[in-house]
Amino acid sequence: MTQSDPNKVLRMLPIIAGGLGGTLLMINRFFTPNLLASQARSDVVGVILSALLILTGLLWQQIQPRSPDTVKLIGELGFELLPELSDIAKTELAWASSLLLTNTVTKTVIIWYEGKVLLRRGILPSESQVKPGAILKRVLDKQKPIYLVDLKVYPGRIEFNYLPENTQGVICQPLGNDGVMILGANGPRSYTKQDENWISGIADKLIDTLSKKL
Repeated sequence: MTQSDPNKVLRMLPIIAGGLGGTLLMINRFFTPNLLASQARSDVVGVILSALLILTGLLWQQIQPRSPDTVKLIGELGFELLPELSDIAKTELAWASSLLLTNTVTKTVIIWYEGKVLLRRGILPSESQVKPGAILKRVLDKQKPIYLVDLKVYPGRIEFNYLPENTQGVICQPLGNDGVMILGANGPRSYTKQDENWISGIADKLIDTLSKKL
């Protein structure tokens, strides 16, 4: 199930108005037996305006960004924390995941640290174990986030079986040398640069907490 583009009608208005205006001018010319010079000049202006409206509409189709199609992720809404975490760590993880789910396009948050899944929150599949594949290992080795803008086109997507199977976009944000924050979105190319900066800032805060005794 995809979400329709909310700006589609707006972008089509100039084309519709231009086409309607041109059609009405043709009809008016056809039913006018005696064409006056003033009317001929008005018709020329009307044709030019109609053409400009159509051209504007066509340009809007090209230059105005379309909202990415979104899907309803397959899974159940859940919130799981590793029981043996300290109260401070639980509070910090709950705070961070809440911010991500409410202030970005993130629908699933998974925090993996020192070989354990500390948190799962959002839309969750039945698979809960994280087995680092090539992508997560690269994040840990390079200490740089990886943003998979359209997950379905990446062969390495099979390693993300702990995310909803129809997850559209994924960000893997390193948490120091020992962990990764994995975020899933329900639309491709839906994270902005501002979102990425926001996520990086939250990760830095979590690193400080998780590096202490849990």
